[in-house]
Amino acid sequence: MTPEQKIKHAILLRAVEMENIKPIDAPVTAENVDGLFDESDEGWELQDARNEMRSGQVETDIDCEWSRNYESKAVAAQMPDGSWVGWTYWFGGGKHGEPEAIGWMDAAYDLEVTEEEKMVLVRTFKQKVAA
Repeated sequence: MTPEQKIKHAILLRAVEMENIKPIDAPVTAENVDGLFDESDEGWELQDARNEMRSGQVETDIDCEWSRNYESKAVAAQMPDGSWVGWTYWFGGGKHGEPEAIGWMDAAYDLEVTEEEKMVLVRTFKQKVAA
């Protein structure tokens, strides 16, 4: 599947969890995911799931597109197949801004992710007040 198709698959699964659409009986594949998404996306059914996905699960600190009209950051989410996909999350824009109207799924990209557990010691110092 392409990164965009992986996101569509994740949105469909989230919409099923939210009970906005009926469970999908057939296995979701690269050949049918676009059709399943399009036929489920005729009204509001996928809107909440799409908006949840748009903000991502984690920030990646990867360089991303920018605009003088909106703020942006690179985000990513783990997909149903276990892979990770990243994209640019657009936000801000003031009172009349509409960052959610900017296409983001078509510009998504696959990511290589390395996870490592680290133990971190954090010290906070504060000067004592003399008595």
